[in-house]
Amino acid sequence: MEKESTEQLDYNPIDKDQIAESPHILPYASNVGSAIIKPIDKGRVKGMAMEAMYEQTDVQLTQIRKQVELLIEQAKAIHDRVDVSEKIYQADMGFAPRVGHTYHLYERKNGKFVVSLVSPEEWGKNPPYTYVSSVRLLSDHTWEVMEQ
Repeated sequence: MEKESTEQLDYNPIDKDQIAESPHILPYASNVGSAIIKPIDKGRVKGMAMEAMYEQTDVQLTQIRKQVELLIEQAKAIHDRVDVSEKIYQADMGFAPRVGHTYHLYERKNGKFVVSLVSPEEWGKNPPYTYVSSVRLLSDHTWEVMEQ
């Protein structure tokens, strides 16, 4: 009896031509109940990955571009403050300016500048100088242009 039971275990009723010896390594499903295995289109996957990469780098470059533009604007504003500060410190000034106060820069007919406490509206119809700008002294002793 023992021989008969071992023969039954060795006998496979399914045709050997219709079964795989190693179904786990096949690149396709080996029977009806198996999971569907679809080959990967490597070109499409790489293309989609590159598209996502380009989109992300474009977003990052746009952010950097905006930051650079902001830095350029800030640098230009500082440069303008330096230019105005140079004009004011070379101008005639009959008083000691105080931090946080607003003053007015005028140009004389001879090309020299003068700083005044008097605003353009206070001069009336015939001001003696050409109005350049209104400025405020900042704590770092540069001048902020309030109005031109």
